[in-house]
Amino acid sequence: MRLANFRSYVSAEIVTSGRPVVLAGPNGAGKTNLLEAISLLAPGRGLRGATLSEHTRKGPAPIGALWGVSATVNRGADSCEIGTGLEGTPGGTTRHVRLNGAPAQSSADLGELIQMAWLTPAMDRLFVESASGRRRFLDRLTLGFAPGHARASLRYEQAMRERARLLKYGPRDPAWLAGLEQQMAENGLAIIAERAAVISRLNSALAERRNAGAFPCAQLGLDGDADRMAAANGEGTPDAFREALERTRIRDAETGRTGFGPHVSDLLVRHTAKRTDARDCSTGEQKALLISIVLAQARQLSHMREGFAPILLLDEIVAHLDATRRAALFEEIVALGAQAWMTGTELSMFAPLSGHADIFEVAESRLTRISE
Repeated sequence: MRLANFRSYVSAEIVTSGRPVVLAGPNGAGKTNLLEAISLLAPGRGLRGATLSEHTRKGPAPIGALWGVSATVNRGADSCEIGTGLEGTPGGTTRHVRLNGAPAQSSADLGELIQMAWLTPAMDRLFVESASGRRRFLDRLTLGFAPGHARASLRYEQAMRERARLLKYGPRDPAWLAGLEQQMAENGLAIIAERAAVISRLNSALAERRNAGAFPCAQLGLDGDADRMAAANGEGTPDAFREALERTRIRDAETGRTGFGPHVSDLLVRHTAKRTDARDCSTGEQKALLISIVLAQARQLSHMREGFAPILLLDEIVAHLDATRRAALFEEIVALGAQAWMTGTELSMFAPLSGHADIFEVAESRLTRISE
């Protein structure tokens, strides 16, 4: 992986063996910045959800220099060069995406080549904060199984924004609104169906293992008017979805927001053995549930893609995990053959991975390899 003018890095190049990667160093050393750079090689806005301009290095740099991230992705005998970055244009700046040196239409194209899942310290409160974070988590899981999910989401959001603009500023042309609502209906139902399929797949995988291993079994569900409509017999159609949007035009115009659709759905998670909602579990249990879900996704993707597991970005992953669960996590990652990028402040916490991972010390945005 290579990056330039990104966050705290003037430049960096990291060569790995394909095994798990450990990045150890003090807070502020630049570990999370590396994970964020990798996350931008997948569809979306990365693990921090930052704006494009926020990635540009704030320190001394050539005038007008913008950021870039690239990597070689190997799958067996096949390899692909992928890259993304911010470049200047006459109208300002724009993100570019390249596949094997050729321009791609959008970052959504990256989903066909690379699958990622990540956990960050900010997600430790995923189950007790707003539904938006849980939707993003679910959509990231969904992208691994359905790369087209990114395009459906983008089209849905574009139509929703245009509809909201028309409702607020006019003209409220019925035909124009109906056309936008039809686009929202078609893409919204695709989003709901893809999410539901992934939840069903993950629930089956989690139930199959039940309480085997050190991580608890979770049960996932969706909650939202649009989800219930889609699940009802005969009502999960574009016409029913479009009619629901048409009925809410006045309300949406008054509130300034669209109140119906997959963008307001919530992901529900329960601790199966305790029969308790995840939001009522302890901090350690909540993190263990998140890890359990991400590992279930990795196992399913590995089966589906003939042994190629997704890339896992696990920031400060050992926090709140006892020694038993740390060892179990490392064992499962090695068994999966997944390239998991893990960060932590204490190198000793990753001792079980000695000989099974590429280990780097990070200090002041510089990397030193300490194992082969």
